Amino acid sequence: MNLQICLEKLQYVGVLNFATVDEESSPQIRNISAIHYERDGLYFFTARGKDFCKQLLSDGRVQVLGYTKYKEMIRLSGKAYPVENDMQEKWIDTIFTEQPYLANVYPGDTRKIGIVFAIKDATIEYFNLGVHPIFRETYVMGNAGKTEKGYYITERCIGCGACKKHCPQGCIKEGQPYYMEQEHCLHCGNCMEHCPVGAVDSRKG
Repeated sequence: MNLQICLEKLQYVGVLNFATVDEESSPQIRNISAIHYERDGLYFFTARGKDFCKQLLSDGRVQVLGYTKYKEMIRLSGKAYPVENDMQEKWIDTIFTEQPYLANVYPGDTRKIGIVFAIKDATIEYFNLGVHPIFRETYVMGNAGKTEKGYYITERCIGCGACKKHCPQGCIKEGQPYYMEQEHCLHCGNCMEHCPVGAVDSRKG
């Protein structure tokens, strides 16, 4: 698995959930399929009059979620920005060519009400629930930062094995201290809840 395969999987899913926040900091989510994929990011179309567009112009933060039939969750977190004015027509035409249904939604010149945004700096989290143990990994697109999430076992570990016993994915291994295979960690926190000496800490993401 890598960044490019994740983007290809999102393209295969087709209709993705896009989440933003409104002016009252309330979460907003909608389905978007007017998307074009490049190796270095994705481009998507919306109308300038929509609340979605206003939220993107005001804040720019967006989270995109796709879920495959193979129980794979792919979450992209980044910032969207309008593409340059002299490139808007090019990307609109590209998206309308790839998504012919859009001509029924915005026939003729009405497509000019649209605007194309790009996301080029983002983190992509891949989470496969269809295998055992589960598999997860995070990839970086562009100049986005990578924030660690999950749990880890500190030097306070006394080697009692309580964390390993209660791990639903069996990703905790013996050692001094015990350690987790992060790519298989469910992030459920069961290890932290059962550690008798508080040796498990959570990474803040």
